Amino acid sequence: MTLYAVDPQALKDTVAATLGALARRIDLKWGEVTVVVAPADYLAAARLLKESPGCQFEQLVDLCGVDYSEYRMGGYEGPRFCVVSHLLSVSLNQRVRLKVFAADDDVPVVDSVTGLWNSANWFEREAFDLYGIVFEGHADLRRILTDYGFVGHPFRKDFPTEGHVEMRYDPERRRVIYQTVTIEPREIIPRVIREDKYGGLQ
Repeated sequence: MTLYAVDPQALKDTVAATLGALARRIDLKWGEVTVVVAPADYLAAARLLKESPGCQFEQLVDLCGVDYSEYRMGGYEGPRFCVVSHLLSVSLNQRVRLKVFAADDDVPVVDSVTGLWNSANWFEREAFDLYGIVFEGHADLRRILTDYGFVGHPFRKDFPTEGHVEMRYDPERRRVIYQTVTIEPREIIPRVIREDKYGGLQ
């Protein structure tokens, strides 16, 4: 039996009462509350979750992008890109997951929450870099993990898994260079060879 500091059903009810019509859906699974909001309501819902007395989610502990294009083996129908935030209330010892789906699959855009939580700064830059999700209102939205000249967004499901160009530092030229590379398909499962009478077995 799992014990929670805050009853998950009570937290779900509190969040539902706080957000009202701003919440498209509120789920309770495995003792975790997940709220889905529309892109137009994302910033307002986030502010309520941070400032309302029963919620008080003072900390954003994580924010990431998700590409649903191959979800459920292609059986998913709906918006492709989602931003998922994990919020923590230290004062009330409770957590909630906030999800918003970008309205446009071709140019996914959602509001930035850096004005509410400073920790969103690097998280949003990471989601922009890896998924191409644009955060409207972010003061310094630029790549954070890939090279400045990198083309594409490597965590998108349609990004090629085999590269053609690699970047490396050339000590003779004293600069970074790009060169053609070929990646051979390989088996990554190790071969297991068992000796006779392995482990004392006959």
